[in-house]
Amino acid sequence: MSEYSKALEHYNKALKIQQEALPPTHPDLASSFACIGGVHSTMGEYSKALQYYNKALKIRQKAFPPTHLSLAYSYNNIGEVYGSMSEYSKALEHYNKALKIQQEALPPTHPDLASSFACIGGVHSTMGEYSKALEYYNQALKIRQEAFPPTHLSLAYSYNNIGEVYGSMGEYSKALQYYQKAHKIYEKALPSNHLHFGTSYNNIGLVYNNMGDYSKAFEFYEKAHQILEKVLPPNHPDLATSYN
Repeated sequence: MSEYSKALEHYNKALKIQQEALPPTHPDLASSFACIGGVHSTMGEYSKALQYYNKALKIRQKAFPPTHLSLAYSYNNIGEVYGSMSEYSKALEHYNKALKIQQEALPPTHPDLASSFACIGGVHSTMGEYSKALEYYNQALKIRQEAFPPTHLSLAYSYNNIGEVYGSMGEYSKALQYYQKAHKIYEKALPSNHLHFGTSYNNIGLVYNNMGDYSKAFEFYEKAHQILEKVLPPNHPDLATSYN
């Protein structure tokens, strides 16, 4: 039995007890449905994930006022699943519902707002809508710069997101600038053999490759490979990719 199967088994046992002991609109039931949905989502079973996430949402809509943050969590969960299913308009619809609640319920520099802006930016980036992606990613970055110290990993994630968009737009010098900002944070915040360094070196190598600077590209690809070789099992697909 996989770890996910064990998780589902225990969550379902808890749910069965709750369904016998609690009224049908109790928030704890919503939490259990959301947990089960989360496992199915991680397993790639998206239709089942949506089924449970929507059950959680339905309970929360009855149990809480319309601007309660629990509803935002549900909308975010559903948005994430639709994004994984490549149903981008539905993903944006739910992410925006979550964001609207958060903007009413949270202070303007709350990190959860940054996460929502980043999620929306990610969908636009995947859709090839790069100017919109940059708009949302920069809003996320601005909040994180106000909410966190300058070496916080959340800022690195923002810099990476923005770097990726500039790379997709062919603006390689800007992409490199943001990837290097992320890398500097990793150097201060993480051990030198952390997997993030492998990803970071690979990102920088890819930009140099696209710029036609193949010797520098090889240098960074080699650094990425050395880290991946240390931290990943020998049969991991990312390691096989790095050999290429």
